[in-house]
Amino acid sequence: MPWLLTTIWLTAVGAGLHVLWVYEHTPGSAASVPGRWPGDSRIPRAPGRPTLIMFAHPRCPCTRASIGELAVLMTHCQNQVKASVVFFQPNGSSQDWPHTDLWRSAAAIPGVTVRSDQDGVEAKCFQATTSGYVVLYDALGKLVFSGGITSSRGHAGDNVGRSELTQWLHHETAPASETPVFGCSLLDPTRGCNKKETAWTR
Repeated sequence: MPWLLTTIWLTAVGAGLHVLWVYEHTPGSAASVPGRWPGDSRIPRAPGRPTLIMFAHPRCPCTRASIGELAVLMTHCQNQVKASVVFFQPNGSSQDWPHTDLWRSAAAIPGVTVRSDQDGVEAKCFQATTSGYVVLYDALGKLVFSGGITSSRGHAGDNVGRSELTQWLHHETAPASETPVFGCSLLDPTRGCNKKETAWTR
């Protein structure tokens, strides 16, 4: 009997770890990003400089890692890019609804402008569907990068997305690329990661 119970317990633990691993490494839905800066966007594009935008859900815990990676990128690429983090805000919500700790963390990054996106209008312009989604357009408004800057859901550290952005902004050889985005559904008006809101996201 003890052997049987141990076997059942180990099987359950293994299954749980597998589910967690799959969840962490399954990207959000892919987007069809405009190849040129969309004319109906109200986000100002930097004249003579590349423009980077991260779209974020203010109550997605795994987006904390994406914002952390953005801070690293901006440290390595000071004054080389105009950057914004655009936080989804559902219609009918209070003015401070998106002002979570993720908003404050993004606002604290030097060189980054933070703004709210009422009803996801800007996200829809850029076809962004997953929190943590990043686009980079060059000085002429041509898309050069789209995707995520983490290697898995909520995981900070070296990753292809941040590396390619850094290389391109330093005028090194880096192909236009697309990387997977790991995060919650961007346009969910009520919930964050895993359909739960945690205390620290409020």
